[in-house]
Amino acid sequence: MKVVNQNIQIDGIDKQILRALMEDARTPILEIARNVGISGAAIHQRLRKLEKSKLISGSKFIIDAQVLGYTTMAFIGIYLDKAVSNPEAVKQLKKIPEVLECHYTTGNWSIFIKILCKDNSHLMYLLNKEIQSIPGVSRTETFISLQQQIDRQIAI
Repeated sequence: MKVVNQNIQIDGIDKQILRALMEDARTPILEIARNVGISGAAIHQRLRKLEKSKLISGSKFIIDAQVLGYTTMAFIGIYLDKAVSNPEAVKQLKKIPEVLECHYTTGNWSIFIKILCKDNSHLMYLLNKEIQSIPGVSRTETFISLQQQIDRQIAI
């Protein structure tokens, strides 16, 4: 067994289960059980243990945003006038559905967000009317992603 942190240990079987589900969360438990060489009940027990440890939580479907017409991905560094503005700024950013991620960062920006827009005009609208109008935001710096070249989770 390998220690992942102070609270949980995972072994080779756990890793095989996790890899199968990370590749396709809809893989039937019995198919995983056959591939791993243990019973379906044992797979269920191990999954419950991993959920209880909080190493895994739920599963999700991935929406292809381009099919919905969202073609512009951007990253925006947000400068705040003072650090105490952070909680209110984040509260306002949560109200903007196009904001996918929000990070409190070190370095030049106070906040760094990932945003998905239909096009550049949509991005400009969100910047000018939604983001830059948030109290405490002094300015922004935007980077448009031309192509996502790596998309993965941490290796197990």
